[in-house]
Amino acid sequence: MPRAKSAALPLRRAPIRRRTDARSQAPSRGGKPDASPSGSEATMPELPHFAAPWVLALLPLVLPLAAWAGMRRGARAAVMFSSIERPQRVRRTWRVRLRHLPLVLRLVGLAALIVALARPQQSIGHVQTRTKGVAIMAVIDRSYSMIDAMSYRGKPSSRIGVVKEVFKEFIQGNGDDLGGRREDLIGLVTFARYADTVAPLVREHAALVDLVERIELADRQGMEAGTAVGEGIALAAARLKKAEEEIAKQNEREPDPEFQLKSKVIILLTDGDENMGEIRMPQAGQLCKEWGIKVYAIGIGGERGRTGRGPAWTLGGPAGGRYPFREEPLKRLAQLTGGRYWAATDGEALREVYEEIDALEKTEVETTRMTDVSEEFAPWALAAAAAFALETLLAATLLRRSP
Repeated sequence: MPRAKSAALPLRRAPIRRRTDARSQAPSRGGKPDASPSGSEATMPELPHFAAPWVLALLPLVLPLAAWAGMRRGARAAVMFSSIERPQRVRRTWRVRLRHLPLVLRLVGLAALIVALARPQQSIGHVQTRTKGVAIMAVIDRSYSMIDAMSYRGKPSSRIGVVKEVFKEFIQGNGDDLGGRREDLIGLVTFARYADTVAPLVREHAALVDLVERIELADRQGMEAGTAVGEGIALAAARLKKAEEEIAKQNEREPDPEFQLKSKVIILLTDGDENMGEIRMPQAGQLCKEWGIKVYAIGIGGERGRTGRGPAWTLGGPAGGRYPFREEPLKRLAQLTGGRYWAATDGEALREVYEEIDALEKTEVETTRMTDVSEEFAPWALAAAAAFALETLLAATLLRRSP
């Protein structure tokens, strides 16, 4: 049986500088989150903009100002010569060629000053998702009795095949009546004679779905033959308790944690009567009650009749497959822990059960949108000051005009 190597609890990021904050809160069934991946922070650069764009209306006035300055310079006093023949033969120096440079620098400085007064800004948007999620441990019976026939969506399969398929839809969503549980911690325990942790509680579910697909039945008469329901529940409960403690310690160090644990749930799927294990269902149920863990028990298979939405009914009998079992222990377990019990005869009934669990265990997702604003007027103001300073310097020294 493949195993996950290590747990993957939510990671933390350093806080960011915030300027504006807009919040929205939406309860969901674990469907598509409003923003980035679970409990994460996305950065979205925005286009540069101006805080006072109306100031830019002054830019077109720069050209008329240049024309006016040119005419004013042309109207200045001139030196009188008896003849201009000799002055025309004098070669123009670089000072004469650059005589308009101070005016150009003044216009450039005015344009840069206008842009600076419009206050160019660069904004970076941040979207942070905070989740009050559910920790879910699935406990799946993989004893040999799960080989019995069962149908889903009109296709024949085995009980274990249908359980795996519908559980994957519960995790990922099916685009219809199951939205998926993308914001929740989900783990997996399987059991036959012994209980095993297939996957710890994780929020990235791609690997979990792959591990679900690899679940294999125990041999009918091998070392794993048997059904230790209580062992599977106790192992799952221990995983949930440990995760709760680790998240609580982690959140103590953070003033604004991204993930908070709202509830702890075990989804038990079995078609067999408990006949193995040192820890039996009553003991495991008492442990779950003490730790605040609800158990949703689902009986798989049985005689064709009402679905899981109807009143409880007895599984087993001639039409109930080769491996009948008792419902009463499952009912008592669910009642003891504050959970529910359902019976599912086929894949459609099992999917309906998951719909009810989906509605009972809602995940709250709070999306915070923040904007970090950076003022960009300083380079423009410096450019304007440099242009004015250079114009004054040139006009008073190298490019000084007389008269």
